[in-house]
Amino acid sequence: MKISCRTISRGVAKGEVLLTHDAISFLGNIDPETGEVVEPQHELYGQSIAGKVLVFPHGKGSTVGSYVIYQLFKNNVAPAAMINLESEPIVAVGAIISEIPLVDRLETDPFEILKNGDRVIVNSSDSFVEINTI
Repeated sequence: MKISCRTISRGVAKGEVLLTHDAISFLGNIDPETGEVVEPQHELYGQSIAGKVLVFPHGKGSTVGSYVIYQLFKNNVAPAAMINLESEPIVAVGAIISEIPLVDRLETDPFEILKNGDRVIVNSSDSFVEINTI
């Protein structure tokens, strides 16, 4: 199943979905050395975002979050791709400088069609997400 979306950061990646209904502050919620969610109140607490297709509504917090995403990339613990309901500048800039595919505004709400563990391809170069193809 292919779902159209808006491209924020171009690229193609595939992987396992890691989904949260919580917004993410990359400065404070994520350890840039390990990719682990370290905020005890966060839905993904204790889980690693490394190599996952990270699905979350939007980012929040400091503009330094863009550079934390870049640190994740440099430390080889960044997500393979990201899907947002609505991307904002902090996540967009982080994805672009880290060359992480990022999309938003899927034609179908990702929280209604995706679940943790689903396998997807994020092709932000051609503006689609493909589900269960790996």
